[in-house]
Amino acid sequence: MKMKATNVSRAILLALAIVAVSAYAGSPRSPVAALPQGAQAQPDFSKVEIKTTKITDSFYTLDGQGGRIGVLIGPDGILLVDSEFAPLTNKIVAALRQLSNAPIRFLVNTHVHPDHMGGNENFGKMGVVIVARPELRERLASGTPAVNGAGGRPPAPPAALPLITYDGRLDFHMDGEDVELIPIPRAHTDGDTLVRFPHANAIMTGDFFRSVGYPNIDRTNGGSLNGMIEGLTYVTTIAGPDTKIIPGHGPIVNREAVMAHLDMILAIRDRVAQLVQQGKTEQEVVDAHPTSDYDAKVPQAEQTSARFVGQLYAELKPAQ
Repeated sequence: MKMKATNVSRAILLALAIVAVSAYAGSPRSPVAALPQGAQAQPDFSKVEIKTTKITDSFYTLDGQGGRIGVLIGPDGILLVDSEFAPLTNKIVAALRQLSNAPIRFLVNTHVHPDHMGGNENFGKMGVVIVARPELRERLASGTPAVNGAGGRPPAPPAALPLITYDGRLDFHMDGEDVELIPIPRAHTDGDTLVRFPHANAIMTGDFFRSVGYPNIDRTNGGSLNGMIEGLTYVTTIAGPDTKIIPGHGPIVNREAVMAHLDMILAIRDRVAQLVQQGKTEQEVVDAHPTSDYDAKVPQAEQTSARFVGQLYAELKPAQ
């Protein structure tokens, strides 16, 4: 396996090599002795089943509870994209063992939300090398603030923290694939990563693109409207007509669907901007229902429309 990094120090690369060797030598079947308990009430994870979808002979996705997981398998070991909630780690590992007995070597975090990186500590204790943006690592290390009315999270334990961070693109060359980790600045959060699998002709977006519901701009954790627009625009420029766009939530789609999603954001943004210019309050803007032309086409529109409009209002209102 070869790796190329942009803006990653030689010391960090050396650390990666040392830890990766240790992870490769470690038992891939290490049990999870004790799963950390979240501070908030959780769904009944005992009833969650992990669904495996084959994309190519070496690339799969897993769906359970929370964000979608990507799995690259082959002779160099397993690379994961995201890890869902912590109580699901044993089930995720069991699903991986149905695909391969190779060691789990790397875990990429697409962003800081626990439905995507809640399993970090468990996988870190197995010797898996966690890789993410420095902004994500800092938020985990210092504790993440409340999001959408939910309580914040305390600082993560050391085993949950990414060992490798990157400011520019980071490439993994393993299992016959050239995996590209591409930072998407200040989109869904300030630590988003797009993960591209060129040979599989697939792109994983994390949650800066979701094919269900209206977008979620997590401004509390550094997200922004302009960053999301720029990230979606970038996806449309690197994707071909047959590229599989794999969102953090919702069905896999093609480039045309992302372009339509982007057009929708721009249209709703313009409607909200017009209402803001008229001096409307946030509640008045929400009550004007600027998403109405799209609600019938957007799954989970009812649950996510007011949130998105409120986020747009916060982005577009005049500075006090």
